[in-house]
Amino acid sequence: MNKYLEQLIELQKLDIEIDSFAPKVQKIREELDRVLEEQKTVEKNITNLTDEITDIELKKRKNELHLEELAAKLKEISSKSAQVKTDKEIKALQLEEDIAKEQIEFANEEIERFDKLKEQREKEIEELKAKLEELKNSTIKVEEETNKELAEIEKQKHEVYTKKQELLSKMTQNIIIFYEKIRRWAGNTTVVAVKKQACYGCYMRLNDHTYAEVIKGEEITTCPHCGRILYLEKQEEEVSEEA
Repeated sequence: MNKYLEQLIELQKLDIEIDSFAPKVQKIREELDRVLEEQKTVEKNITNLTDEITDIELKKRKNELHLEELAAKLKEISSKSAQVKTDKEIKALQLEEDIAKEQIEFANEEIERFDKLKEQREKEIEELKAKLEELKNSTIKVEEETNKELAEIEKQKHEVYTKKQELLSKMTQNIIIFYEKIRRWAGNTTVVAVKKQACYGCYMRLNDHTYAEVIKGEEITTCPHCGRILYLEKQEEEVSEEA
């Protein structure tokens, strides 16, 4: 196998290793992202409950104002009752008083309901705040571990990039351009093995002439079907030599 082909095989190995870092980073960040998202959800729920309490207080205040109005109305009815003379007027005032008392009872029930609802929401907020505090503590630990793992990944990436730069410095520019041109569409299958006289990029069988060129390994040979760079695996090489 000529040195250019060996360099291309090594270059692809390094590119595959470089590409593997992205999913590793994503996996490492998953737990931190999950905790941060949960923390964000709890904070949002606290805000929603706080807004709901504000709304409850406004509704309660409206009922309190209505009670004040009804109390004034009852006082007014009481004053009028001393002045009425006919049964019709008495009945009308009595009806008005009954309606006012019913409204007072309902308003008091609503105020009591709002008080209980507010108390319930405040309890829920306290529970969420406790949970939020736990999540914040958990986030600190997860973040520390994540940063530690990411730092190790960065170190590994730097080592691989350094190897790649060293390799590229030894390669001719034409070979690099040729490799990158194929890699644009073939990705990490730019350089593929030949097994059982077939290209393991497109899995098409090679003709005898192309296969013979791959076996010789003197030149860079590409698949006539898909254009990928071909090389013979060691095991296949040994079989071809025995034949």
